[in-house]
Amino acid sequence: MSDTDALPPLPPVTLGYTDNALDRMSAKRGDALWLAATLADPRARLYVFAGETPILRRNEERGDPLFTAAEAEAFGEPVETAFLGLFNGAPRFARLVKELTKPDPNAYRIDEIKVDDPTLLITDMRTIAVQGIVEPHHLGPMAEGKALMHWHAMHRFCGRCGTRTEAVQAGWRRDCSGCGAQNFPRTDPVVIMLPVHGDHCLMGRQRRFPQGMYSALAGFLEPGETVAGAVRREIMEEAGVPVGRVGYLFDQPWPYPASLMIGCHAEALGRDIEIDTEELEDARWFSREECWMMLARQHPGRLACPPPLAIAHHLIRAFVDDGLVLSRIAS
Repeated sequence: MSDTDALPPLPPVTLGYTDNALDRMSAKRGDALWLAATLADPRARLYVFAGETPILRRNEERGDPLFTAAEAEAFGEPVETAFLGLFNGAPRFARLVKELTKPDPNAYRIDEIKVDDPTLLITDMRTIAVQGIVEPHHLGPMAEGKALMHWHAMHRFCGRCGTRTEAVQAGWRRDCSGCGAQNFPRTDPVVIMLPVHGDHCLMGRQRRFPQGMYSALAGFLEPGETVAGAVRREIMEEAGVPVGRVGYLFDQPWPYPASLMIGCHAEALGRDIEIDTEELEDARWFSREECWMMLARQHPGRLACPPPLAIAHHLIRAFVDDGLVLSRIAS
């Protein structure tokens, strides 16, 4: 099989965290009576996070991330609770409790309360998503809840005057009584991009990656920068490759801890690579055929791409299917 041959079709895959059917009801966030009634609704359920870690109930081969308000009380005094939205009319909330500690391999503690209930499953968000531990429709709301709870944990004091802030607007704002500042949840934009030159794309690997994994390049969007400007800057900084046109493909909430991944293809103007060894362990050009083998887990060198959960997988797959995609030019 050569690069000019038609590559076999790959199975359909879904981009993680993008399916969120909640009606956020943002106009009701300031209505305290409505919120109290909503939390008291017998249909109300909470996603509970111990620090960065979701708590699940074991449910046969999968986990159930939803708890009633009474069930959630077993995990200790809440640090924060926020309204996420309505799912088919049923209220959904996120709750933050204190972080887990694990004093021995068989026991967890949550806020000094030992939890050795075999009906509970406590694992990290990435494992839950990659292994399909919860029903897919939970991933979007869980990403929303995890990112929001992380923001509350990291912004308990005013950045202007240092006064302790208070959550208002159903958990979607923190107000400072000292100087009157209003603080809103943060989402950090990240550009993630696949440089393409002819029938080859450029991928890199960081030292923390699993052995044999290569992925798209990525970096935070800086103040005063366009998406395309950030793409060109990051590729030049990390790999020394100049870039012309940039095309936006799709985006993805990424709750690690609270980012928006903006996925792009980029038109590389050459193939000479000069790696920033502080950022990358390696970078190299891959043919479309080789990318297909990596996506299909059939690479003879056991090289691989990120799983379908990640936007990088879909950028690479778009290259395999269609080459350089510039149908939506980013500026």
